[in-house]
Amino acid sequence: MTIRFGILTLSDRSAKGERADASGPALVEIIQRHNWSVVKQAILPDDESAICAVLIEWADGGEADVILTTGGTGFSQRDITPEATRAIIQREAPGLAETMRAESLKKTPHAMLSRAVAGIRGSTLIVNLPGSPMGAVENLQTILPVLPHAVQLLTNDPESEASH
Repeated sequence: MTIRFGILTLSDRSAKGERADASGPALVEIIQRHNWSVVKQAILPDDESAICAVLIEWADGGEADVILTTGGTGFSQRDITPEATRAIIQREAPGLAETMRAESLKKTPHAMLSRAVAGIRGSTLIVNLPGSPMGAVENLQTILPVLPHAVQLLTNDPESEASH
């Protein structure tokens, strides 16, 4: 099964060109290693209305099955990715965020500070990942095993019931 991904990096400094985006490329590498495709990729500043607009455009456009955001999930004043995500999703998928935090907590107590959320808009799954390359990759690897089935369910694939 091919899964189509959008990767949205959220960082004021990366959007201004002051710091290279390391998380986005790290996620691309993992996705391509699974023979899936990255169909959308962008870097935005931590601006809620801009984030909402891109998430809506990508989810409603039907080109991406899964949108991964990286960055903006912590405690800083500018970390508003979860709020932007909640504003545009129609249903939450709390098990994904809970599992990512639980697995990350085995590696660092800072996992308790993650405010990442996951949810569904239409037939697109949106998942917030941390901004650090290591955190983003580790969290993605945690949920990778369920993504094919999640996409099958969201797209009403008749094969989705075969894996129950």
